[in-house]
Amino acid sequence: PLCDIDVLSEIEPENETALGSTNEQAGSPSTPQQPQKAAERHDSQPEEAHQPPEISKAPSTKGQSSLATPAVRGLLKDLKIDISNVTGTGKDGRVLKEDVQKHANADAPKSTPSPTSTPSPSNSKSTQTESMIPLTPIQSQMFKTMTRSLSIPHFLYTDELNVTALSSLRHHVNTQLSSANQPKLSYLPFIIKALTLALDSYPILNARVDTDTDTSRPQLVMRSAHNVGIAMDTPQGLIVPNIKNVNTLSIVDIASQIQRLQSLALASKLTPTDLTGGTITVSNIGSIGGTYVAPILVSSEVAILGMGKKRIVPAFDEEGKVVKREVMNLSWSADHRVVDGATVARCAEVVRGFVERPEGMVVRLR
Repeated sequence: PLCDIDVLSEIEPENETALGSTNEQAGSPSTPQQPQKAAERHDSQPEEAHQPPEISKAPSTKGQSSLATPAVRGLLKDLKIDISNVTGTGKDGRVLKEDVQKHANADAPKSTPSPTSTPSPSNSKSTQTESMIPLTPIQSQMFKTMTRSLSIPHFLYTDELNVTALSSLRHHVNTQLSSANQPKLSYLPFIIKALTLALDSYPILNARVDTDTDTSRPQLVMRSAHNVGIAMDTPQGLIVPNIKNVNTLSIVDIASQIQRLQSLALASKLTPTDLTGGTITVSNIGSIGGTYVAPILVSSEVAILGMGKKRIVPAFDEEGKVVKREVMNLSWSADHRVVDGATVARCAEVVRGFVERPEGMVVRLR
């Protein structure tokens, strides 16, 4: 059988002596008479010497194997590790390189962190805590209102409008208002006025659904006054006061009412009259940011309009030339139980006409 040559240096002393004597009498290994002389030598030895010398393991106080390759022994020497202290995991208990490295790592001194060392991540992680916070009055009302809205199937519709002409008109109007020390106009009062003019042609979007009367089927309640709700972001939360009889107001009057409601909302002085009686709502989410919105209806209305932010985009004119264009997206939601999509689309087209050609809206002002 093949033997590791390094293992020969670990033969028991008495076996090494026997081998030494045998080699002296046998002479060179290539001598043909070696087997015969070796036999004669063994005949003169005690009975124990007749046993063939075995390659044995180095004595170990821990009973571990000492079989190893020269490379592993070199590593043991470099690390100053006694092979008898290493547990071999190879075949027949052979000590492998991995065994030496594992033994060396196990014997490495454990470094103790200094008092000023950074705590481990596991210790620095805080435990998750939860606390109960009651809803504010506005949040409680919003919770009830939006929960009721879940029973309404919403029809969503959005479109992009060219507001370049409206932007130019607004700029000229604001120049005149500024010279008269009056507040400037935003896009919101123009959109509200365009909406109320369109409601004259599509009054169903200003109605409400009545399911509380003692009848066999729900009914639509048509309303003549356009009380337009304005969604407002306040420190207390979302509130929706409304402007009464917008269909009888001018654009400047609408802007004045918006400013009044905003001032009252910031001071928390809105009255119940300001917060009730709305017939349709406009949400100007674009004043904060965002292009599209899916506004949510309240149960007392069948339509709501959301305004996106104004953007400048490249576009083609009628001659195919690239021009700068100002656009805005308007997003609608309607109660699909009583309002079909075609009605919403047609009403949205009327609003588009007034917004993209604001001179038509100015002519119809009351």
